Amino acid sequence: MVPRLHVIAGCTALARAALSGGAPAVQVRIKQATDAAVLAECRRIVAAARQFDAVVIVNDRADIALAAGAGGVHGGADDLPVAELRRLLGPEALVGGTARDPGTALCLQHGGASYVGVGPVYASTSKTGLPPPLGPAGVEKVATAVDIPVIAIAGVTAARIPELLDAGAHGVAVIGAVAQANDPAAATAELLEALGD
Repeated sequence: MVPRLHVIAGCTALARAALSGGAPAVQVRIKQATDAAVLAECRRIVAAARQFDAVVIVNDRADIALAAGAGGVHGGADDLPVAELRRLLGPEALVGGTARDPGTALCLQHGGASYVGVGPVYASTSKTGLPPPLGPAGVEKVATAVDIPVIAIAGVTAARIPELLDAGAHGVAVIGAVAQANDPAAATAELLEALGD
């Protein structure tokens, strides 16, 4: 089962706060660190997630996901193909890929993806160099083309969740909505409430 809320975190403290707020999944995204440092942080996050019966998905790095005992991996456009990620992690792991259009999403589905991340849906300040936002209409185009869950990402807030669900999204992935909140645990709980979880 693909969780409906993915909180993207780059450190154990944020991951733990999101988990305490009920996050069912933490996507680990750590840039500009050594492999050893990323692995150590991932192991700490996996240990924290086990206490909350949550899953950890590592962005981009199948090797780190395997070494840390994570539950899955999310591959970007420039990472290993989803079919290779699936082969490496096995049939039980969560394997995600990113798409902006139905054709790419279908390729990910055929490659064995558990879910497809669609975005950026809205303008975001959490990541630079992103293409123009797709909006809920873009999410709907992908959601109607595939049979696997669609996770909307970028600029997602609790207030925007209803229109994303109406567009066919299974769930959302967030960074700023939790990381920039005064109370990340409470922000996580608010997102879950908006999702109906």
